[in-house]
Amino acid sequence: MRVTHVITRLIVGGAQENTIASVRGLREKPGLEVDLVAGPTHGPEGSLESLVADEPHLLTIVPQLVRPLHPWRDYLAWRRLTELFRERRPEIVHTHSGKAGILGRLAAARAGVPIILHTIHGPSFGPFQDFLANALFRAAERHAAQVTTHFVVVAEAMKQQYLAAGVGRSGQFTRIFSGFPLEPFLSSTNDLQLRAKFGLTPDDIVIGKIARLFKLKGHDDLLAVAPKLVRGCPRIKFLLVGDGPWRGRFEHEVRTRGLVKHVVFTGLVAPANVPPLVGIMDLLVHLSLREGLPRALPQALAAARPVVAYDADGAREACLENETGFLLRPGDLPGLHERLLRLAKDAALRERLGRCGRQFVQQRFGVERMVDDLHQLYLRLRAISA
Repeated sequence: MRVTHVITRLIVGGAQENTIASVRGLREKPGLEVDLVAGPTHGPEGSLESLVADEPHLLTIVPQLVRPLHPWRDYLAWRRLTELFRERRPEIVHTHSGKAGILGRLAAARAGVPIILHTIHGPSFGPFQDFLANALFRAAERHAAQVTTHFVVVAEAMKQQYLAAGVGRSGQFTRIFSGFPLEPFLSSTNDLQLRAKFGLTPDDIVIGKIARLFKLKGHDDLLAVAPKLVRGCPRIKFLLVGDGPWRGRFEHEVRTRGLVKHVVFTGLVAPANVPPLVGIMDLLVHLSLREGLPRALPQALAAARPVVAYDADGAREACLENETGFLLRPGDLPGLHERLLRLAKDAALRERLGRCGRQFVQQRFGVERMVDDLHQLYLRLRAISA
């Protein structure tokens, strides 16, 4: 059975890591031929293309497949994808991300592909954008849903949001958590030499955040409560892992708020280097307003680090209130301050929540389980369509 995955671009990000892990894992399954099609990757977010570039015949780049709306390039990308599907004749096309999800599914239908899947890694519409953009994306998703055999969602919240928007039918959705290699996080330690590299002492309470430095990721809210947190617990340091277009803005805000000695920017970090950084954190905060199920949450929990998150999209499916961490209403700055300060001052609480979180993640988020679940879904859909 030939399967072609399609994604808009291979930047450093959760959806991209998920897709690459899925493709590489599925290639090990007997009877499957799996390849990947993507648009070009460029920009400050970094690239994951090197993770698949050394495997022959795995990755095909379609130059016209770009993230911004561009009618002419979008038409050319749709036409090129249609040509590729007709040439390769996959039995399944499995799309990821917004632009590739729309164009890839429509091209697959045009090429006569019998089974068309789409993974919803995060919402393409919602309160994070204006009415016109929401109307456009909802219409596009409803149109593409008409040719979609099945949806994979990384969180139950995605299913509910899409059904509420009139996209798909209840029986078309299967939740498969976004798995990742657990061992590097399970074995991560509080490496004092690595702490020292970033100017952190053994006694510092390190609040970590792993996210692109851009809008909707919640850095503004964290920096807003940071001065009061530091006054309440001077040992607090903030480790911001990632890079992005808003780095200069956040660095200016750090200087303006007098936080230079308390905030560390790591810059862009390759996925393989994330587990050691999680190991030197005491807890992780995730305040994104748009994400299917933030990958940083189960990664921190695998390292037995408690989490604090906004109750947005699928965060509540990993951040369990007072079990693995604390869940807050988006924008609740007093609550954010109170929970972070409480965790910073209570090592026993951090240990209890982290231990519970590790057990929770070990049962649900292994990459092997994700690949197995996808494989079984493919076989089930193939049997139905036969």
